[in-house]
Amino acid sequence: MKKNNNNFRIFILLIAGLLSAWGCNKKEEPVATTPPPQLEKAVKVTPPVQKQHSSVNGSANSAPVLDFTGRKDPFKAFVVVKPQTERKSTSARTGELLPIQSYEVAKFKIAGIIVGLKENRALVIDPSGKGYVVKTGMLIGDSDGRIKKITATTIEVLENYRDDNGRTKSRTVKLTLPQKK
Repeated sequence: MKKNNNNFRIFILLIAGLLSAWGCNKKEEPVATTPPPQLEKAVKVTPPVQKQHSSVNGSANSAPVLDFTGRKDPFKAFVVVKPQTERKSTSARTGELLPIQSYEVAKFKIAGIIVGLKENRALVIDPSGKGYVVKTGMLIGDSDGRIKKITATTIEVLENYRDDNGRTKSRTVKLTLPQKK
């Protein structure tokens, strides 16, 4: 019974396919379209002519007075650039400062020190939590601090600063590695 049922289904599908294919081949005759009714020709309207004014014949009082007090200046810049204030840094560096140079040296924490054969390196963490690998001679801190020495437990930073009298002085800041408990 199943075999007869499957044959019947195949037969129905075959007939449906043939009917749809035959129906697609039918060509329809184009519908005759009537042209739209002719509208009356539009009357061309001429705009009124503007009266011409000449500065030669007219008097000086007839000229319009322009008042720009409430309007913006089109030649003025949108963004006002403020002059940069002088940093408390003693060097005349140009360009962008590194993020490691935007905090005081005393605020850095030492996470680790690597003692090597040629040079020592240290991992310092700034107050925002970002870490930096530093070596001797690198700049650190906002007062032009330069790393002078890295030992197994400390980092020595030489800072140049200006005192109240305007004289340049230097100081050494020691950062120590916290002891394990």
